[in-house]
Amino acid sequence: MKEERLPATNENGYYEIRLESIGGLGANLCGKMIGELGLRYMGHNSAGFSSYGSEKSGTPVKAYIRLCSWEKEIHVHSPVIHPHLLAVFHEALLEKGNALEGISRDTIVLVNSEKREDELRGHYALCTDHVYCVPAQQIAMECGARINMIMFGGICRLMGLRDCQKADAVCQDTLGKKYAAALKKNLEGIHRGFYEVQEQMEGTVQKDNDNHGIEKESIDTNEDVRATKSLPGGAIPWIGNSVVNDLSPSRQGYFPLFLPERCIQCARCDATCPDMVFQFQEGTYKGKTMMINKGLDYYHCKGCMRCVTICPVNALVAAKESEYPDKPYFIPNQEMLQRPAYYDACGMDGYITSESFLTEKRVDGGEL
Repeated sequence: MKEERLPATNENGYYEIRLESIGGLGANLCGKMIGELGLRYMGHNSAGFSSYGSEKSGTPVKAYIRLCSWEKEIHVHSPVIHPHLLAVFHEALLEKGNALEGISRDTIVLVNSEKREDELRGHYALCTDHVYCVPAQQIAMECGARINMIMFGGICRLMGLRDCQKADAVCQDTLGKKYAAALKKNLEGIHRGFYEVQEQMEGTVQKDNDNHGIEKESIDTNEDVRATKSLPGGAIPWIGNSVVNDLSPSRQGYFPLFLPERCIQCARCDATCPDMVFQFQEGTYKGKTMMINKGLDYYHCKGCMRCVTICPVNALVAAKESEYPDKPYFIPNQEMLQRPAYYDACGMDGYITSESFLTEKRVDGGEL
């Protein structure tokens, strides 16, 4: 097999890719397919692995892939810190500083977002000259493909492939037998992602030609850019974790929309919710005084949609989150807002809530 030229390499001779995602979007499988693509169809040596916690939907997932010349061995098996290509599977992850860690002006960033490049740059500290946006969720809804297949198509184009033949072959090898019924839709998703990126690449070339050789303003470090994006006083607005009460990055593009006029106050939603996001207050229903469902604490809602499934009267329906920037009937849990300052600073300590802590005899916090 003729070895294809890698777009770039680092001092070790590796081309490195990092995928930033959450559980349920398929980044782990996408990383494996990229490795297979490099090894079997591009003539490269490849190695990769994923990093994740409990594997439940909504938890952080990272995948790392390294490619190099066939004659060279890969001896580095640590996480990719300075990727040549960074793919972000959920736009809200950009709010968290570590998703963009290690990027430079030369890093190519692919984001699952319906925003344009200029809109994305205006909202996030993207200190790179190469940003591409693919509306993977919208494409997935239209053609029935998985989000990871659409992102895989875009990644293949950014890796230098000129057509989808090799990407299609990897998809057929990986999914053809196990998920034969979904193969056609996933192939369409790969093509949509591939050509969406290609159109943006062609537009970038035209835009650069229109600049008549005028260089862009120099950007030296990530820290400099992030400093200009920070709030007054030096605050760092890192949302997307339980410490600051915002699990919106855990949601996969949908959220439960509450329609109170349909609600029969059966409280099944509250019983099935794993995070107790529903807020009840005393009120009147059909002439009786009782606790009434007033809305949801979307800070703690991770978008599992169990409440939508169990609701017998469709008082909770799945809605596209991007269409509701200001969510109706959003009621933060007041008990969770009124917490000690030290808890906000450090978060929960799993050690002091462990079984061993509760069973061992202790004096002033020390072990006996």
